Order: sequence, then structure tokens, then C-alpha cells
Amino acid sequence: MSTPSAATYARDVRVTWWYTVASVLSLQVFGLAIWAVAVVVNDAPLAVALYLVGAVGSTASAVLLLLRYRREPLDDGDARHPVWPSLVLGIASGSLAGAAVGSLLLAVALAAQALCLVRWRNGIRLRLVMLLIVVIVAAWIMDATRLNPGGYVAAVFGLALFVAMLPPLSATSLWWWDIVRELDRARRAEGRLAAAQERLRLASDLHDLQGHHLQVIALQLELAEKMMGRDPDAAVEQVRAARASVDEARRGTRDLAARFRGVPLPDELANAADLLRAAGLTVDLLVDADAGGAPADVLGPVVRESTTNVLKHGGGGSASLSLARHRGAWVLTVENDARGAASPVGDGAGLSGIAERVGTVGGTMDATRLGDRFRLTVQVPERVTA
Repeated sequence: MSTPSAATYARDVRVTWWYTVASVLSLQVFGLAIWAVAVVVNDAPLAVALYLVGAVGSTASAVLLLLRYRREPLDDGDARHPVWPSLVLGIASGSLAGAAVGSLLLAVALAAQALCLVRWRNGIRLRLVMLLIVVIVAAWIMDATRLNPGGYVAAVFGLALFVAMLPPLSATSLWWWDIVRELDRARRAEGRLAAAQERLRLASDLHDLQGHHLQVIALQLELAEKMMGRDPDAAVEQVRAARASVDEARRGTRDLAARFRGVPLPDELANAADLLRAAGLTVDLLVDADAGGAPADVLGPVVRESTTNVLKHGGGGSASLSLARHRGAWVLTVENDARGAASPVGDGAGLSGIAERVGTVGGTMDATRLGDRFRLTVQVPERVTA
């Protein structure tokens, strides 16, 4: 059974986030829509208009808070995107909607919903949610005591139950997302640790290999020096043996480096995407299911070089990486937002080196600027010999 690639995990995390967002927003929109039906039936046009304004503002606040929640690190706030404007919008809109229909419960529940969509520090959110549940229940009781038994108590009771459950359900959904995100961060840390361990193993193997050969070469040259005067032919043989030891050390070093570079191309792309995300870019990653068979020795250095170019020259906030098989060839596409670039993308020897590398195996490279975006497309035959 094959192990899921890093790209698969990254795609699953994105799917989990959009499922969480869809759940939270669909619950809120559905509750507000159902309540709107009761408002239209039972209230005046002015109340209906004010309620709709409050409902739209509350939904917009939820969208903004969720977007900020996605961008925000797990352990700190985001000073570039302050939470207070969106939070104030949610509380004010919820209060307006509740006042329009004369429901304290609706106002409190929508305000609590906005508060539950904020990433609070550890320990604060749990206490806040428990406190909000108590406040919601109290507002529910106060609403129930003010309603006339002959009115639409049953309808309001059903709506009240739905709206009252909205904040804790949203908080629970975001807790689940935080768990998934923490697991994904642990997976990435595990990958970086594995790479560090591999580098340490390489350093140890390289030290042993070079140390052994250098010691042998030193002894052979020392012996040749001592024999030079009395037996020149034997000294020459020792020099030839030292030269053979140098060739053997060089071959061993090359084999060791080739073994270290043998990273599957899907993992290479996933590592590049993680690196770009760590630099603050929004990254889309699309990898063919059979990308494990792509020529990693040719495209791997291209991925690393193009990633470096995006970090050095991109200057934007988004990038995309894709690898697909098309008409007997592998097509690697790296595209990034080049607005505000400090220097033109493609200056220097980076792209020339990529073109030379893929050209040796019959591939092609195309670098174009499309408005504010820069696209690098590399195509190599499906079956190449490095």
C-alpha cells in the first residue's frame, strides 16, 4: 500500500478548511433566512429592511473573520489585518437585526457568533464560549417570558433553538480546523526533521568516505616521497596508486551525492510549496497522480531554482506550482505574482541554467510575463536519460 504524498496531505488540509467555512456560513445563512421568513410574515416593512441590513452585515462580518482566521498563525495575532473592525461590524449588525425584530436572543446570538470566529489565545476561547452559552440561555429565557402565548411562540422557539446553537457549533468547527492545521504543521516539522537527519547521515557518510581515502592518499604520497631517491619506479607506482585513490574517492562522492538528491518529485514540489507559504505567499499546488515517475534528476533542480527565483524576484503575494503529463511529456509550470518586484524576474544565470539543463534531454523552457504575473513553463520528454 502506497503512502500518501505531501501534496495529497496539503490538498486534504485545504479541503478541510473549505468544508469548515462552508459549514459555518451555511448554518448562519440558513438560520438568518429562516428567521427572515418569520419577520416578513409578522413585522412591518421598516423592520424587515432593518433586519435584512443587519443580516447582510452579520454575514459579511463572518466572511471577513473567517478569512482572517485562515491567514492568522496558530500562536499569535496578525497585526497587518486587525480583527476589531470585522468584530465590531458583526456585533453591531447582530444588534441591529435583533432590535429590528424585537429579539434579544437574536442580537446576543449573532454577536456571540462574531466573537466565536476570532482566534483567541489558549484558554480564553473555551471560557468565552461557556460564558456566551450562559448569556444566550439567559437571553432566550427573557425572550420567552416576553412572548404572548397566542402568538408565534412555536416558530420562535424553533428559530431560537437553531440560532442559539450557531455560536457553539461554529466554535466547535474552528476547533476541529485548528486540530487539523496543527497536525499538518507537525507533519511538516516531521518532514523537515527527516531532511535534517538525512543531511546528518550524508555528512557522516561523506566524512567517513573522504577521511578514509584522504588518509590512504596521504600515506601513498608520503611513501612515494621517501622512495623517490632510491627507487623512482616504485615511487611512480605509489603516485599512480594515489591517483587511483583520488578517482575512487571522486566516484564515491558522486554516488553519495546522487543518492542524497534522489527525492521524489511530488515531495520536491510539496517542499517548494511549503517554503513559499512560509515566506508569506498563497500557493496553489497541482501534481499529477503519476508524478512519481517523472524525471526527478532533471526537474528537481528546476523546481529548486524556480522557487529561489520566486523568493528573490517575485515581490508578490501568490504563486502556483503544477506538474502534469501532456502528449508524452512532463510539463512543469511555475507562476507567481510579480507586482512590486525589486528586479526583473529572470535576470542572471538562473533561467539560462534551467534552459541548458532541460535542453540536454530534449526539453524546452518558456519564460513569459503576463501582465502582473510571471510564468515559467518547462517541458521534458516523458522518457529521458539523465
